[in-house]
Amino acid sequence: MAAMAAESGLAEQWRAVLPQHEVLSRLREREAAAPAAARPPIIRNLLFGLDGDLFLWDGEHSALHTIGLRRLGGPEAAGLSRYQTLMCINPPLFEVYQLLLSPTQHHVALIGTKGLMVLEMPKRWGKNSEFEGGKSTVNCSTVPIAERFFTSSTSLTLKHAAWYPCETLEPHIVLLTSDNTIRFYSLKVPHTPIKVIALSDTEEETFTIKKGRAYTASLGETAVAFDFGPLVPVPKNTLGQRGSDEVLAYPLYILYENGETFLTYISLLQSTGNLGKLLGPLPMHPAAEDNYGYDACAVLCLPCVPNILVIATESGMLYHCVVLDGEEDDDQSEKSWDPRSDLIPSLYVFECVELELALKLASGDEEEPLESDFSCPIKLHQDPKCPSRYHCTHEAGVHSVGLTWINKLHKFLGSDEEDKDSLQELGAEQKCFVEHILCTKPLPCRQPAPIRGFWIVSDILGPTMICITNTYECITRPLLSTVHPASPPLLCTREDKEVTVSPLRILAASQHSFEKHIRSILQRSSANPLVLKSADKDAAPPPEECLQLLSRATQVFREEYILKQDLAKEEIQQRVKLLWGQKKKQLEELTYCREERKSLREMAERLADKYEEAKEKQEDIMNRMKKVLRSFHSQLPVLSDSEKDMRKELQTIHDQLQHLSNAIRQVKMKKEYQQKKMERGSSPQKPSINLSAYQSKCIQTVLKEEGEHIREMVRQINDIRSHVNF
Repeated sequence: MAAMAAESGLAEQWRAVLPQHEVLSRLREREAAAPAAARPPIIRNLLFGLDGDLFLWDGEHSALHTIGLRRLGGPEAAGLSRYQTLMCINPPLFEVYQLLLSPTQHHVALIGTKGLMVLEMPKRWGKNSEFEGGKSTVNCSTVPIAERFFTSSTSLTLKHAAWYPCETLEPHIVLLTSDNTIRFYSLKVPHTPIKVIALSDTEEETFTIKKGRAYTASLGETAVAFDFGPLVPVPKNTLGQRGSDEVLAYPLYILYENGETFLTYISLLQSTGNLGKLLGPLPMHPAAEDNYGYDACAVLCLPCVPNILVIATESGMLYHCVVLDGEEDDDQSEKSWDPRSDLIPSLYVFECVELELALKLASGDEEEPLESDFSCPIKLHQDPKCPSRYHCTHEAGVHSVGLTWINKLHKFLGSDEEDKDSLQELGAEQKCFVEHILCTKPLPCRQPAPIRGFWIVSDILGPTMICITNTYECITRPLLSTVHPASPPLLCTREDKEVTVSPLRILAASQHSFEKHIRSILQRSSANPLVLKSADKDAAPPPEECLQLLSRATQVFREEYILKQDLAKEEIQQRVKLLWGQKKKQLEELTYCREERKSLREMAERLADKYEEAKEKQEDIMNRMKKVLRSFHSQLPVLSDSEKDMRKELQTIHDQLQHLSNAIRQVKMKKEYQQKKMERGSSPQKPSINLSAYQSKCIQTVLKEEGEHIREMVRQINDIRSHVNF
């Protein structure tokens, strides 16, 4: 807990210190001194992060300024003035409006409407892992992409660019140009595309380049954006072959301005069959008369299976579409441009979300909010930490959207249910979270103040949004953690299946818990974002619009905060009353259970005494039964097997005793005979016998053998005696 509190304090510290950094201060001063110039309505994003560092593009000096976030949280104030500048050896000749980091994090794409250039990141070393050991200025090499192509075609513009998502190959970048063509470029061969996907006829595009705009562009039949999905196996009907080998490729979703979506599978390692063939337009269900808008501007594929597409329109509508395989009863075979393609994936519009681009102000106390006709392009950003959340940036502010129903959708698709119509019912159960973070057009009379940079910091003490405004004001806001996935458990905290779980924990984790009910009540459909006015300081807003803005904020606080909190308070009070009644009932049951436990304990003591008495009686009866059985067996007229074996053994021992008795008697007789011989030999009357040495030796040998024989017989006799006595 102490470590978490320290990390939270450190995060609050760098969030508060970052707007005061020297780089931002210098850029603010230079922007304030420069005259205001009209700029085209292009969404800019000149900010990105890498390894705890922020990179901000300086268009005047064609350089990247690096700010270390980890050094801002320390006790020293030296981090506010320390930064590195990455200079371009060959600076771009066009205006950069977007920075894009490669999947390998070694290159940065400098994107403009009239060209694209790739900057190679320098090496890091040293104590703090800074670029080239901590030099204040570092020169970086740059590679222009399709420079000859953009120079020769003056009317050609770059609409969208993205990196090829593979991390194992050499870096490749994908360009969508105004001639309705997608080109793939490699950094090794930056002037010649290695792959080209034409999205329309060649004759029409030739006419487009000459005249400036084709009829298809007027009708919205030109591509405006694209996005790659995660790596998936390509369907065999798309490949047009019957081979059993599985081919992996990246699905590329291409969005047209009229709302139609096309699909193609891209793999730079494979060139099998019809891989790379354009499929579509993908049918959308349920069908709509306006095809879900004619002003589509951005598409984003969330990294999940099945793929979820987010389609944004300039009017502020967001469509969450689930990409599922087509069914045989679909009428898409007639609409498909290629009759050989049997099944084309379909887009199931799960839900529609309308963003509040400009604040809706009421003209009176009892009137409805005025409908605003403000529209602008929207840029979709994927959240680097949470795959079920994304962010929207536009001229009028920033929104954050979290899809909390993705887990339920995966559970539904993984079940055995075949009814796909219940997807709409599933979507009606739990809507997505929309968080209005920043509003740069609070009043209708004001021009919007577009932002210059947007980034989500996920590796510095919690998810934080960093936004750089048009005047280089830095805004940091922590994001909601409602849609965050649960952290994976550690290896040392494996759950023991034998441990029982508390019923209260099971109730709290249930689907219909009271906590989730309160959260659903407190969930807000609108909020008061951070309001940022434009840089026009002289002109004061009309008092009527200021009053409308104040009334709108008051109404939001009343309806979305106070009323919902009062409703939640009533629910909690009612819940507390019910819990008090349940507690009283449980206390009574607890008292009754204690009395029952006391009586059961006394009964157990009595039963224990009876058990001891019954055990003693049982042992007495068992002893008596043993005596009866012993006496019964002793009176039987027939010997048992054991008694027969005992009798044989005793008979054998008796025979052995007789044999040993005879042997002892013979030994005694021999002993008496030897003694008599010895007495006769020691008598003086008899003459002495002189024996030779050989005779003496023979006699000694015989006597020795007899003595050993006698000792052996004595030992056998003792053994037999001891055995008989036993």
